[in-house]
Amino acid sequence: MTTPIRILLVEDETLIREALASLLALEEDLEVVARAGSVAEAHAVLRGTPVDVALLDLQLPDGNGIDLAVHLSEVQPQAASLIITSHGRPGYLKRALEAGVRGFLPKTVGRRALGEAVRTLAEGGRYVDQALAADALAAGASPLSAREADVLELSADAAPVEEIAQRAHLSPGTVRNYLSAAVTKTGAANRHEAARIARAKGWI
Repeated sequence: MTTPIRILLVEDETLIREALASLLALEEDLEVVARAGSVAEAHAVLRGTPVDVALLDLQLPDGNGIDLAVHLSEVQPQAASLIITSHGRPGYLKRALEAGVRGFLPKTVGRRALGEAVRTLAEGGRYVDQALAADALAAGASPLSAREADVLELSADAAPVEEIAQRAHLSPGTVRNYLSAAVTKTGAANRHEAARIARAKGWI
């Protein structure tokens, strides 16, 4: 009997996490060996549970799936990361691929495509949603650094700098510096316009 592909499932919404686990359980060659609802929980799991593929939500309550993928490559270099998200913007895809993520799928994906993606990554390949890949090529390269993009996205709902700092685990001064850089790079008049421009181009 072939050894099942070992999967770590990281998703903060319990209903979605359980639904994904149920879908994967229908595949005889796939096994969810661990589940986590946050970056901290995933770090704890990875210290003692070997995995072949990690399915990572992009936005988590204490971080993001891209940074978690980088951590995974450091502690379990044999494992592959697959981002599965409802925030399928081209900018996210580019940042993920630059960070070493080998798969990127929207949460609207079906069971067959999900299973195929996991198997492809386990065999050392890549699997990226074709529509997202096409959009990413059309959008052009983002001038924003990963941190600038993160902070700019947090500012899109007009949150005050202090709140953004708390959510991003940064000092208010650092947040202001990132926002100022983002405004300059997007050619905007202020951070709100910068966020609109970046979102329209798929950079956040």
